[in-house]
Amino acid sequence: MEPIIEKKAMNIARDKGKRTYRRMVVKFGTSLLTAGSPRLNQETIANLVAQVARLHTQGREVVIVTSGAIAAGRDKLGATRKRRDIPFKQVMASVGQNHLMYTYEQLFSRHNITVAQALLTKTDLADRAGYLNARNTLLALLELRAICIVNENDVVAIEEIEGTRFGDNDNLSAMVANLIDADLLMILTDIGGLYNADPHRNPDARLIPEVKRINRDIEQMAATTNSSLGTGGMATKIEAARLATASGTTMVIADGREPDVIARLAAGEAIGTRFLPITGKLESRKRWMLCGLSTMGKLVIDSGAAIALKKQKRSLLAAGIKHSEGMFDRGDIVDIYDTEDNYLGCGITNYSGHSIDIIKGTRSGKIGALLGFDYGPEVVHRNNLALV
Repeated sequence: MEPIIEKKAMNIARDKGKRTYRRMVVKFGTSLLTAGSPRLNQETIANLVAQVARLHTQGREVVIVTSGAIAAGRDKLGATRKRRDIPFKQVMASVGQNHLMYTYEQLFSRHNITVAQALLTKTDLADRAGYLNARNTLLALLELRAICIVNENDVVAIEEIEGTRFGDNDNLSAMVANLIDADLLMILTDIGGLYNADPHRNPDARLIPEVKRINRDIEQMAATTNSSLGTGGMATKIEAARLATASGTTMVIADGREPDVIARLAAGEAIGTRFLPITGKLESRKRWMLCGLSTMGKLVIDSGAAIALKKQKRSLLAAGIKHSEGMFDRGDIVDIYDTEDNYLGCGITNYSGHSIDIIKGTRSGKIGALLGFDYGPEVVHRNNLALV
C-alpha cells in the first residue's frame, strides 16, 4: 500500500540560474561533529542546529542523518580508542546514542522545534513493507513539522551478518533521501568536496565543482580523497551519490565548517561538489527498486538490448542477455549493465539466474523447449524496470 501522507517535494524558486530546495536531507559526519577531537563539539553542533532551524522557520523540510554516536559513547565512558571490535562499538553506540539525541533535543528546543528519532537498518528497508512504513513515518513527521534525527541502529546491525548493515551514514543518508523524495542531499564533512587528488597530501589538488554522471574517473578520484574521521571515506560518498542521483535527488559534498553552509546550499549556492540527478522524480516502487537493498544479481546485456530498453521503452528479452551473475530466483530484483559496465537500472526478473544461463542469447520462441516451461517472452517486463 502506498503512503497516505504524500507531500510532493518541489523546487520553489529560481534566481539567476540558482535553485532553492524545499525538502532536504542533511548528513553530519563524525569528523564534523567532533571538530576532529575525540568527543562531540557542542559549539559546532549548536551552529549546525541553528542553521537547520532557520530553514525550518522558512517552511523548508529537513531530515538530519547524524553520525557521532560511537564517538559520544566512547567519550562518555572514557574508553580507549584502541578497541575496534564490533561488540565494543555496539556498546559505545548504545551509550552514545542517548547522549547524542539529548544534545540535539536540547539545542533544537532553544528554537522551539520538536525532534524525533528514527533508528534504521538495512533489513528494515530491504522489505517493501518496511520501506513503506519508514517512508510513511518520515513523511508524517515532516507534515507535523518535527525534525527527525536518523541514525543506523548499530546496536542490532552488525557487520558479521552479511547485508544487515549500511556500513556508513553516507549510504544511509542517500537511502533516506530516496525514502522521502528529497530535492537535495547535503553530505557535510571536514573536506571541501571531491578533488582530483588528496588535498591533504597534494597542495595542487583541484576541487571538482560539478559531476553530471559518475564514471570510472570519478570513482578513481574518490579513492584518493579521504576525510580524517568516521566510517565512510570519499568512496562511500560516491556510492551515496549514485543512489541519490538515480532517485532524482541532487547531492552535494561540502565542508560543514563553511559559514552558513546549510542555508547557502539550500539557496543553490555553488559550494563543494554538486552531483546532478540523472533522472526525474520516480514513483515510490521504482525508488525502492533502485535503492539496491533487495538486489540479488546482475544481468549484462548487449548494445541492441540497451537501446531497446533506454530509447524504445521495450522489455528485456533473452536474446539480448550476454550473461548473468549471482544466485537469484524468479521475482528477485537484478541490476542491469551493458557490456561496458555502465549501470542502466534494475528490474524484477521473470526467470531465475539458472534459467537465464540456459536461455541467454536465444529467441523467445525457444524458451519453452529449452527449459520445459515458459513464463513469457520477457525476462524483465518493461513495467518492472527502473532505468536511470
